[in-house]
Amino acid sequence: MELRLLSYVVAVADAGSVAGAAEVLHITQPTLSRQLRDLERRLGTRLFTREHRRTVVTPAGAALVARSRALLADAAAAEHEVREVAAGRRGRLAVTFAGSGINGPLATALAAFRARLPDVTLSLVESFDDAEMSAGVAEGGYDVAVQRLPAPDHRLVTRRWWEEPMTAFLPADHELAATDAPIAPADLARIPLVVWPRAESQQSFDEIMEIYRAGGVTPTIAAEARTVQTLLALAAAGFGAVILADSFRSLGRRGVAARTIRGTTTRMSLVWRRDTLNPLVSTFVELATDG
Repeated sequence: MELRLLSYVVAVADAGSVAGAAEVLHITQPTLSRQLRDLERRLGTRLFTREHRRTVVTPAGAALVARSRALLADAAAAEHEVREVAAGRRGRLAVTFAGSGINGPLATALAAFRARLPDVTLSLVESFDDAEMSAGVAEGGYDVAVQRLPAPDHRLVTRRWWEEPMTAFLPADHELAATDAPIAPADLARIPLVVWPRAESQQSFDEIMEIYRAGGVTPTIAAEARTVQTLLALAAAGFGAVILADSFRSLGRRGVAARTIRGTTTRMSLVWRRDTLNPLVSTFVELATDG
């Protein structure tokens, strides 16, 4: 049954006459009368009757009017929602991010996005696997990745967002923690390393090993852990140093001293599909990189 016919039925019920409804609908009275007769023949029942020069609905007509109002409201809501999504004012944005990302400007970007588009559903997934994040965006599982080491993929656009040094998080009573001065990569030979297994995040593990190679140092791995919280807890307990992006200072772990590693830089990038059809991606990138 066409929505147009349902709107005719509702208009006649509201106007109390075919003539009044035709005027509201901007169609001729004979056209509206013919459409109503055709609909009644199709349904096999009268929808309206005349009483005291007024058109009133029959019980069957009342049932159709009630259903029609609901269907027309749903159709109008659906049309509005589609237009809002197409215009980038509603919808869903799935963002995957590295643990260090939320400690930097990502939280501010998300707050700005939420303030501008409060009706958008934000799906946020933290990950420590750069390859997994890039693949997730390339395959359509996520709209945007905020990551340090994006995979080279022709399907993806990668935009550098911010840079920060790598930092050694040391037991607070270690000799390297005696001052706030940056330390050299070679200084890391003076303390064992606490790190996540390479299988958990190959790119991040290799990035840390490159710091040791630059300092001519072979690390002694004292312990492994799979979360930043556990890594820092082990550092505080004296197991060794944890090498992380500098933004992890914001966690403020007690018993740990943070020392920037001289000459190191890690970059955070925004990654999205080159052919994305989600208009919310460009809005998020714009807000994230504004200024």
